Amino acid sequence: MLKTRIITAVILLAVLLLAIFSGSFIVFSILTAIFFAAAAWECLRLFGNKFPVVGAVLWTVAFAYLVVTASFKQSVLLYGICVAIWILRLVPSLAFGLPPLDGTRNRLLTGIYGIAVLGAFIAILSLYNRSALYMFSVMSIVWIADIGAYFSGKAFGKRKLAPSISPGKSWEGAIGGGILVLLASVATLAVPALNDTFAVQLYLTWGWPGFLLILILMVAASIVGDLFESQLKRRAGMKDSSSLLPGHGGVLDRLDALIPTLPLAVLVAYWM
Repeated sequence: MLKTRIITAVILLAVLLLAIFSGSFIVFSILTAIFFAAAAWECLRLFGNKFPVVGAVLWTVAFAYLVVTASFKQSVLLYGICVAIWILRLVPSLAFGLPPLDGTRNRLLTGIYGIAVLGAFIAILSLYNRSALYMFSVMSIVWIADIGAYFSGKAFGKRKLAPSISPGKSWEGAIGGGILVLLASVATLAVPALNDTFAVQLYLTWGWPGFLLILILMVAASIVGDLFESQLKRRAGMKDSSSLLPGHGGVLDRLDALIPTLPLAVLVAYWM
């Protein structure tokens, strides 16, 4: 299993680096569209949609339209809607639960979460359009938080964060992930080559208060994204969102924590 996981990760990293170093926005957009199509298909399956392939095609057409018309460059409204969706609808579901799979409320929630996923992938292009380094600086916040949460949870985890949704997650793990993000972000302030990264720009624009507040919000958003997808999988009776990525599960399994954080990051960058 570990060997398969490593091989898949190496292949994905190689493909991603080739797309980035090609220097072509079109190539990177095509790669992003492929992953979005896979994520849309997985999303529809998790919501019990009977025609996930058809739905994924329609969502991908919408994604392509926004890219071809360069609408992603003016998608501040979309990112704002995504943030509002998480605050007003998806976060509360962690406390109150999800509707049954067969019903109007579930179909409505499918569309709502679909918009959130669409906004996250459009945000990837918006961040990349600034620079690959800037894009990775945002994504790394989520990745570092996940690593910190894993090891902190293993070492100190006692108080369950959401036992009915994801029994393995703990408050100690979440706090440890946040602390590691803050430490790593502070370290970037001392590296001149990283001046055009998300965390450094936060500090230069808003000082320590904005730096600490936004990074903590980003960590919290990543945890919420992870928990929401776990809730979807638990309701659907699935261990993974799919088996598209051998050893890793599905695309959503790898990107769930990024879905709420990327639109938030682009909004913050817009204000900066």
